[in-house]
Amino acid sequence: MAGGTALIALHAIRYGGWLVDDAAITFAYSRSVSEGLGPVVQAGAAPVEAYSNPTWLVLLAAGRLLGLFDHGTVFGLPDYILFPKALALLCCAAILVAGHLAARRVTKHAWLVTSLFGVTLAAIPSFVIWCFSGLENSLYALVVFSLAVLLFRAVLDHRLSSARVALAAGGLAAFAALTRPEGLSYGAAYPVVVLLWLRRTTIRQSLRHIGLSVGAFALLTGTYICWRYFEFGRLLSNPTVAKGQDAPGIEALTRIGELVGYAGALAVLVLASVVGLALTRTVQWRRGLVALLVPLAIALADYAVLKPDWMGVYRFATPVWALGALISTLAAVEVVRQARPRTRALLAAALAVATIPSAVSFAGQSEQFAAAPTFPACAVADRYGRIFNAYADLAGVRQGSLLLADLGGSSMTSRLHLIDLGGLGDSRIADYIHDNDAAGLRDYVFDEVKPTFITTHTHGSGFHRIPVDPRLARDYDQVLDSPDVEGFPGGDWIRKDAVPSPAVLAELRAYALRNTARVDRAMNMSNLTAPGWTNNCGPTLRPGQTRLSLG
Repeated sequence: MAGGTALIALHAIRYGGWLVDDAAITFAYSRSVSEGLGPVVQAGAAPVEAYSNPTWLVLLAAGRLLGLFDHGTVFGLPDYILFPKALALLCCAAILVAGHLAARRVTKHAWLVTSLFGVTLAAIPSFVIWCFSGLENSLYALVVFSLAVLLFRAVLDHRLSSARVALAAGGLAAFAALTRPEGLSYGAAYPVVVLLWLRRTTIRQSLRHIGLSVGAFALLTGTYICWRYFEFGRLLSNPTVAKGQDAPGIEALTRIGELVGYAGALAVLVLASVVGLALTRTVQWRRGLVALLVPLAIALADYAVLKPDWMGVYRFATPVWALGALISTLAAVEVVRQARPRTRALLAAALAVATIPSAVSFAGQSEQFAAAPTFPACAVADRYGRIFNAYADLAGVRQGSLLLADLGGSSMTSRLHLIDLGGLGDSRIADYIHDNDAAGLRDYVFDEVKPTFITTHTHGSGFHRIPVDPRLARDYDQVLDSPDVEGFPGGDWIRKDAVPSPAVLAELRAYALRNTARVDRAMNMSNLTAPGWTNNCGPTLRPGQTRLSLG
């Protein structure tokens, strides 16, 4: 377990202090909650549920109250990087502990299973990248994995039809639902496993325990949903509304093929064959293996039905990697153990050969991501937080607002009131996006909100088309022209009535040419490993900062 945790940590170090921008949205909410401001993205903002990971938010807020997060540096490292990554490492270690408990139940070689399991997880870039991204993936994977191990051991110990297991399964499923929206699906895990082994003589008892599990799940998730409705006026989180998840068709299941391609078709084929052999052979723990396959099937279905994620690297597949690695390792060790000596050698060689292409592919993918990681929070803290703070200072704007599409790092550093063009932090904009009403969104921006500053780039511009709305040229002066690679208009603007004089506008434009253009060039060239952006962006992230971390 220690060795596997160390390997995962070594892989994570490859990505430095990188945190994806969306993670900083939850960071901002944890700051507000811990300061007694309520669930708001920044002081003075209206309550909007721009996060979708309440349990992760609670952990971050608790860390902040304890002085472990968002306060300064620890041994020279910013705690806003160190604390979430330390939490992620603890979650990964706990996954290995749970995996060891499962292995110990069925084999004398639990150390071997745990070692192979840890090596496998440490080798998968998708798993390590998103566990250490600052998002909730590590916690979500731990909760789902713990539920699977609970069912596995309960089936083998003949404790599945017990009140304690039923309540624990319902509670873990609710925890998953409060960590990721699709976690609601795990409320079905315990009922499905019970129904798989339903007997006529145990129907009444089984249904009673299913009721207990579903009741615990519904009570916990229902309590939060009720609070959400009274606090935010919605039954769904704002990101869920803005992203407009559609009802999936049967063709969505083909997306599972993406994961097969990523893991390596040969390795998946061989490991699936090994799992099939374990299921067909008469082994003591075959029923437990079936129980493990139920959460894996749910995880695969969740990945298939969710809309593809712009962040890439299979962000929604984290539980799939953990469950798949354990199932494959358990099955492989068991099949090899039962084989005759000569067959055992052939099987071990086949498994090793099958995994070589995957290992080579994983190494290349890890190197590629380290060179150009997904949208760092530090880049956004610079570009849309500190840059616009400097604009506001130069223009003498004391109480201004900023319309932007990237809410994470900017919410940690901006002193302006942020209006989220992506809809995560603004319920009106979320509704316009959900209803595909671009004209209504533009009317809302120009006729009601009238932000002091506007910034746009490629993301979403093709939908809302704010850069080509004639009201932009009528009401705003352009500070920086920054079209995308295809020439679509973009850049930074300030309301004409917020500019005191032509001299100030000239000063703003000069600042933008010296500083903003330099940051944009780094971002457009995917030079996102620039000093600061993947190491840290200063000892603290505070509203009002103007000093850039891009040296």
